[in-house]
Amino acid sequence: ETGGNSDIILYSYWRSSCSWRVRAALNIKGLKYEYRAVNLVKDGGEQRKDDYKKLNPQGYVPAVVIDGKTLSESLPILEYIEENHPGERSLFPSDAYLKYKTRQICEIINSGTQPIQNLSVLQKIKEDFGGDMNAWAKFWIEKGLKSVETVLEETKGEYSVG
Repeated sequence: ETGGNSDIILYSYWRSSCSWRVRAALNIKGLKYEYRAVNLVKDGGEQRKDDYKKLNPQGYVPAVVIDGKTLSESLPILEYIEENHPGERSLFPSDAYLKYKTRQICEIINSGTQPIQNLSVLQKIKEDFGGDMNAWAKFWIEKGLKSVETVLEETKGEYSVG
């Protein structure tokens, strides 16, 4: 739930799956936050502007200001939120093995699928190497999701894990 009077500020873009993760975590935890849009397309991308790069030197979304600290990279942000704002609802299972499986699934998407099909990567494939960016993205997305489906065979229930 967003709210204007919050000590948490989420810098985000509506199409960013990394930003979705953080928005979902904040909402699951019931933490109110101020949403500040960072348009990744307008004027060559607001994430490339010096003001934004002061928050996240990589120029990626999301960035979160929370507890007086500026955080980037969605999975470490989730872990920070979980550890510092435990609340009634947990983002991760308490069982160590199930927590591992959750992180495994997240990493298949986070590092093995999602960044390979980001717009900046796809544009580089097309512009600098003359590649078919749609075929490239389709290949890696299918490979990643098939891997997730295999992992889910062991853990699926009402949720991906549990």
